[in-house]
Amino acid sequence: MSRPVAVKPKKLAAPARKPKPAGPSARKPRRKPPPAPPSDWRLLAAEAVGLGLAAVLATMVVLGYSASWLSGSGFFSSLLPFAGGVVALIVTAALLLVGWYQLRVPLARRLAQLPAGLALSLALGMLWFVFHDGYTPVFGHFRTLVGGKSEAERVTLAHQVYAAYRRHEIGGLQKLLQRADAYRSAIREAADSIGVDEHLLLGVAATESSFLPRDSHDGGKGLFQITAVPQFITRRAADLLDVTEPLVNDPRHNAYLAAATLKHYLEEMHGDLFLGLLAYNIGPRNGGLRFIMQQYGATDFVTMQPYLQTLPRDYPIRVLSYALAFKLWQRDGKLLAYEEGDNAVKIQQLGIPGF
Repeated sequence: MSRPVAVKPKKLAAPARKPKPAGPSARKPRRKPPPAPPSDWRLLAAEAVGLGLAAVLATMVVLGYSASWLSGSGFFSSLLPFAGGVVALIVTAALLLVGWYQLRVPLARRLAQLPAGLALSLALGMLWFVFHDGYTPVFGHFRTLVGGKSEAERVTLAHQVYAAYRRHEIGGLQKLLQRADAYRSAIREAADSIGVDEHLLLGVAATESSFLPRDSHDGGKGLFQITAVPQFITRRAADLLDVTEPLVNDPRHNAYLAAATLKHYLEEMHGDLFLGLLAYNIGPRNGGLRFIMQQYGATDFVTMQPYLQTLPRDYPIRVLSYALAFKLWQRDGKLLAYEEGDNAVKIQQLGIPGF
């Protein structure tokens, strides 16, 4: 009888291990960052305002500097480089906007208020620069760039006023300003009631009478040398004074008549300060300034001035030089010599009253 043959059990094969992938894909996938929290509309509005204001002011600065560096009429030396600079400015602005969009997401994850805070900080920094002294010439170049012919004329007239102020003898001018103290409250009241610049009205009085009220040989009366005043202007002054008829020799009434007359001519000349003052000086005689300008084909003070061969051609310049002196006196308590140190820059930064 044969013995049974023992059969060895087969070993179960171990499950095959999957080979580990080699290379960078072996790393565990990174978790996606959590989405930025939804923004408050007020924060978005503040961010938009900050970025918009900073962009506008920065554009004015860049164009102002460019207008200074590239001033001229040459095609290759001025016009073409300026146009290229404008294109570069547009491209740079677009790139900065894309960069801001990419930056604001991580900022908002850290703190929801960070994008708006940074945008407003940029705007405040630009505002500081705008109101800083260093921005004044840049702003002037930008105004010339945008204003063109009218701005060039405005700058020319402004420097006529500064030159007239420079020619004043400081000691004599201070005495005139001190004489004005007796009438300043009445002039201020009239200016406020009628709606004209107080310093401008003081400049008119200084030019007309030097604050020595009197009757002149040509019929002028009082502080402002009032002559022929249209009836509707007299009525307006009387209503504001609450009187039946203004008394021309009363300084307060005289100031109201002058303020109402000046206001009328400024409105007639559509707010043009130089033409308004010239119309005030000429008055209704010879048909008034509008008729004279039509006669000569003049359109503004620059084109009208050469036709005025007598005293009126400088009348607005003299009024505004006195008005500038009053403005300086009120601010600093003293007058600055135009040619000393950086006084010219300080005076130009102060600006001409009403201009």
